[in-house]
Amino acid sequence: MARDLDRPSGRGDIDAFLDKVKSTPAKSTGRRGRLIFAMDATASRQHQWDRALHIQAEMFQAAEELGGLDIQLIFYRGFGECRASKWYSEPAELRRAMLTVRCLGGRTQIGKVLSRAMKETKDKPVQAVVFVGDCMEEDADHLCDQAGHLGLVNTPLFMFHEGGEPLAAGTFRQMAKLSGGAYCRFDANSAEALKELLRAVAVYAAGGRRALADRSSGSRQVAGLLEQLK
Repeated sequence: MARDLDRPSGRGDIDAFLDKVKSTPAKSTGRRGRLIFAMDATASRQHQWDRALHIQAEMFQAAEELGGLDIQLIFYRGFGECRASKWYSEPAELRRAMLTVRCLGGRTQIGKVLSRAMKETKDKPVQAVVFVGDCMEEDADHLCDQAGHLGLVNTPLFMFHEGGEPLAAGTFRQMAKLSGGAYCRFDANSAEALKELLRAVAVYAAGGRRALADRSSGSRQVAGLLEQLK
């Protein structure tokens, strides 16, 4: 049964999320992990963009001992603008790229993010796609279909949902399930929890299930972040 979005996360929610990530099929490529970091950069998102700017280095650091991590930034904003960066292997490079971006008003373009993720993983496997956003203004069935196709190529979506907008919550949860990933909800007071969650997914992208089990299981830093996880 789905859990109440307004109920504070408990130990069971946290363990359920980590178990879900650990059960996601891992890809052993013998190469550095590849992770797409996608963000909604519409007008309401500037505070979250600034927060992610400070957190992004944590993902590289968490993955370093496991062989390293390459990250591509994708964001959308304004009138039909959706951009994908090159692949970065150093946190300073990604930070410089993020510093040049300012959020602009506009509608969501999650479908474009998923299309780019599919293109990238067909060129070279992508171990995880992280999405951070607060709303969804597109056709839910189409997004879920795209998510399912990512699942077929073993590229899971980790949908990090700020707030509790019901339409977005339902769609993001289904997208995560269909791709073989996970959904969680956080709020404006969850900076530390978001950091731990991003680190956990970076560990998974770099080292797979076993690495995540060794390094992330039992973390108490994500308290209050995870909601309504099936």
